[in-house]
Amino acid sequence: MKSKDLLSITDLAPHEIRLLLSDAASMKAQGWQTTLSGKTLALVFEKPSLRTRLSFELAMKQLGGEAIYLSPAEVGLGKRESIADVARVLSRYVDAIAVRTFAQSTVEELARWAGVPVVNALSDAEHPCQALADLLTIFEHKGEFPGLKLAFIGDGNNVAVSLALAAASVGLSFTMASPKGYELPAEAVHRALELAARSESVFSFTDDPGEAAFGADIIYTDTWTSMGQEADAEARRKAFEGYQVNERLVSLAKPDAIIMHCLPAHHGEEVAAGLLDSPQSVVFDQAENRLHVQKALLADMLGGLCFPWPG
Repeated sequence: MKSKDLLSITDLAPHEIRLLLSDAASMKAQGWQTTLSGKTLALVFEKPSLRTRLSFELAMKQLGGEAIYLSPAEVGLGKRESIADVARVLSRYVDAIAVRTFAQSTVEELARWAGVPVVNALSDAEHPCQALADLLTIFEHKGEFPGLKLAFIGDGNNVAVSLALAAASVGLSFTMASPKGYELPAEAVHRALELAARSESVFSFTDDPGEAAFGADIIYTDTWTSMGQEADAEARRKAFEGYQVNERLVSLAKPDAIIMHCLPAHHGEEVAAGLLDSPQSVVFDQAENRLHVQKALLADMLGGLCFPWPG
């Protein structure tokens, strides 16, 4: 890795993403190991979680290590205690820190002061661990990245940012469909275009969900209102009218297209009721793969594990 930390998906070079996915696939097949026996991970969470907490805790357990969950009330990042002090104290106790927070600056400051690896388990800017799980899921179902088209329908949020950058890194073409005012941040667009040029993939954006979905191999959506945006929920529902992933939209994609969602989902809102239960849906494969990519990430960070890229 370019640094000891994973703060952004771009901290991983394209070949490192592929190696991590190879590690994850191998570890998924092998099951429980003792790679990280004697190692401890601190989970510093300012946001609630189901998949993130469970997958990180189980990842450490299945690798022979331990995880300690620290709630907002226990830590009080930047309030009860400075971020710098928290980072330095934790570094004396644990071998790595996973932080799920609001501001990307919180993740970056923790990493600046920590003497151990820091993993961005979600911030308002990015969700790199989700992007890695998504890539593993796509590879399992499609067996390749180049030549595929991924259509992301919805908000240009943290999940969309990391996924766009990850897709561009590995040669997966990415089209974003969102209403005006809800596009990917300009900086993310600039970085994705640079990465796409190197991988010879296509990166594009539109306000027409039908245009994005046409001929797609993967249809992806996420909630229109993320944590911390609840006050804007009604305005967002109005802005995203016409952006629901439903049977009509999926019919524009390839017949064997898969449907993805990082969860939690608002059934009947960003995705039509029942669609995530259809044979085309792979959302629970995505959820499971959070465990396997995080096992590979932690093993790489703390144990030096590395498998060759399959195929």
